[in-house]
Amino acid sequence: MIVFLFVANTLLVTSVIAHERVFPETIPVPTGFQPEGVITGKEGLLYVGSLLDGAIYEIDAKDGEGELLVEGSAGRATVGMAYDRRNDRIFAAGGIFGNVFVYDAEDGEILASYEVGSTGSFVNDAIVTRKAVYFTDSFLPVIYRLPLGRQGSLPDESEIETIELVGDFEHIAGEFNANGIESSRNGKYLFIVNSTTGYLYRVNPETGDSIQVDLEGASLVNGDGLVKRGKRLWVVQNFLNQVTEIRLSHKGLEGEVTRIITNDNFQIPTTASLFGRALYVINARFDVAPPPLPGFPPADPSTTFDLIRVDLSK
Repeated sequence: MIVFLFVANTLLVTSVIAHERVFPETIPVPTGFQPEGVITGKEGLLYVGSLLDGAIYEIDAKDGEGELLVEGSAGRATVGMAYDRRNDRIFAAGGIFGNVFVYDAEDGEILASYEVGSTGSFVNDAIVTRKAVYFTDSFLPVIYRLPLGRQGSLPDESEIETIELVGDFEHIAGEFNANGIESSRNGKYLFIVNSTTGYLYRVNPETGDSIQVDLEGASLVNGDGLVKRGKRLWVVQNFLNQVTEIRLSHKGLEGEVTRIITNDNFQIPTTASLFGRALYVINARFDVAPPPLPGFPPADPSTTFDLIRVDLSK
């Protein structure tokens, strides 16, 4: 940048170097952590959850520094998460344990826990709307609704609803089905991807009625986490090592693939979150660190994991 200064009737020309903040492109999470979900909180804080023991790791996106917010515990998992800005809270899906936890994002305190699933459940991902928090179940064709009271107050467990997915939604028994979930801005509709069929659905959050979104033949197979901003939707496709960007129509019933995002640093990414003009994508590395599920071998505790920053302006 060139600056012109007038001093004592003399024109001085000087150059000033404009410095922009440089955000780290690769951010390590603790060795052996086995991450799956990532969300954005306030002031550029990112939260990464562990499949291994339910721990949650907090990262400052501005410098990549991190610390453990929630300690891990045996018999617990954190899969997808959602953040409620009104009360600075994290809602975490508990996977095969069929539960969900609510944490204070300031200090990691457990504010509530709920049993939402049943035998054969895998509570996978979450989204917060003004009225409720919704969770997908990858093994059962249902979603779970946690109604929120005034100013986001938490419900009693008796108020939790199980809503069957009906309409176009196709459930394949024995496979991973409903996975990532997002919401329209006004909370009138939900969007859910089916990992096995590769279909995207617009879902009525009150009735579970689903309509398949017309993607002009594009497939979202291996679709995992969803991220939405305005009419743009990003779908993380884990074993394909890519993120597909879609522009949705006004009513969300049609979508056009606008680009496929790849990155040399992707290693089986599962979910992503937005901060500023960047997408933060977490590597789960399922090829070398299988999720801790029955029938899968344990992961090597020395396996390393990273959070990858993708500049969307490029």
